[in-house]
Amino acid sequence: MQGKIALEEHFAMDDTVQGSAGFAPIDDWVELKARLLDIHDRRLAEMDAHGIEMMLLSLNAPAVQAIPDRHRATELSRRANDFLAEQVARRPDRFQGLAALPMQDPEAAARELDRCVGALRFRGALVNGFSELAGVDHAIYYDRKEFWPFWSEVERLGVPFYLHPRNPLAKDAAIYEGHRWLLGPTWAFGQETAVHALRLMGSGLFDAYPRLQIILGHMGEGLPYSMWRVDNHNKWMRAQNAYPARRKIADYFRENFYITTSGNFRTQTLIDAMLEIGADRILFSADWPFENIDHAAEWFDTAAISEGDRIKIGRDNARALFGLGEASIQSAAEQNTSSISMEEPREHLVRNRRA
Repeated sequence: MQGKIALEEHFAMDDTVQGSAGFAPIDDWVELKARLLDIHDRRLAEMDAHGIEMMLLSLNAPAVQAIPDRHRATELSRRANDFLAEQVARRPDRFQGLAALPMQDPEAAARELDRCVGALRFRGALVNGFSELAGVDHAIYYDRKEFWPFWSEVERLGVPFYLHPRNPLAKDAAIYEGHRWLLGPTWAFGQETAVHALRLMGSGLFDAYPRLQIILGHMGEGLPYSMWRVDNHNKWMRAQNAYPARRKIADYFRENFYITTSGNFRTQTLIDAMLEIGADRILFSADWPFENIDHAAEWFDTAAISEGDRIKIGRDNARALFGLGEASIQSAAEQNTSSISMEEPREHLVRNRRA
């Protein structure tokens, strides 16, 4: 299929690239590092060779989320976003941006998202799981009430939020001791992110902000397969799931979440996800540079699904969700060229976004 759009595709800067070193054996680090730091050379060649029209780029993990100091996290987010805006401005027909956010400080994260959407014309945000914060001995998850004003801003801006995995903190990873191979994409990434997503669903967040749209990678981090059991276990018992949310978890999953094919190139899994969440809420992705573009594209192009669903998942759903019409991209290109890192009052940013 030609014209695919991929949206869990990562880059790194010199300041952040070393954070990905632990995700590759030492013999493969040179290759992974080169892939992460490249944007306009090999990446574009791989896209051209495998029918990918556009990538939405995001900062590598864990990057900002692993910086406990609020001010340093905010400063790195800003630099990474300005760098990405410069790269997108070179080829807005092939690349668009997802913002890195300092979730250690919800107010700063809201301001930075506002700047990225309004001034830099980014299409949303990608955050690498929970955040660490100085003086706090546990992971910071985003269902907490102090984040609800941030979520209000996400809803107001009308952009998606991609919840990307990271490994649990060492103090929370005792279950993996003696079995370190289970960390990362093998298992821990999915478990960690699925629990975070379930916390969001059960918190009542989507009752307060029903237009929020969250994206999960890797075919939903195992959640499509588990939705029925989450809502229907021990059904004969009087006491069922006791959480603040008003509805079943599956309702929020089907109305407030999208999932991508990133790093999970299995047709049976795709079909299960289509049956659970629907083809309208699935998006093609590769997970470059951690996974190969050819593996993702060659599988997807021949997967045993209808051509109508292939076009939806491969391109049309992303166009609709991220507002990727030709006129919109041209407007973003003009805006990026003239104002890559400028400050603007909040009212002006809102006016730009609505135009």
